[in-house]
Amino acid sequence: MNHDHYASGYTRKILRSVHTIAVVGASPNRSRPSHSAMDFLIAKGYRVIPVNPGHAGKEILGQTVVAHLCDIAEPVDMVDVFRAPSHLSAVVDEVLALDHRPAVIWGEFGVRDDAAAEKAEAAGLQVVMDRSPVAEFPARTRVAAMSA
Repeated sequence: MNHDHYASGYTRKILRSVHTIAVVGASPNRSRPSHSAMDFLIAKGYRVIPVNPGHAGKEILGQTVVAHLCDIAEPVDMVDVFRAPSHLSAVVDEVLALDHRPAVIWGEFGVRDDAAAEKAEAAGLQVVMDRSPVAEFPARTRVAAMSA
């Protein structure tokens, strides 16, 4: 897939189909983009699970932080990555090792690694990079998803 441009409706369809999102690189610091994104996603009705080994066991926005994706006790639909691009490949490897793989890996603004995306797509996952669900969020997405 060409990650320079996404077909019309690609990200909207993803955001309508997912319900549980793991946020890798979640931060309790209110000034960090991951904190704002978590707050937004929770407000839109998503189940959000923060992932950050430095804050495991604590809470961010009322959600208990886990150290790693494999520590999440329920299946997730999407992994939203707030890490440096050099870490995306390791996140993909962690996702591919899960018993219940999410359908989507989403790299936030600035998070792009085409080789990691190829590996994830070869395993059947959808990938979005260098975008934010907050910026891509269509006004009616959760209303449609919640009433379906």
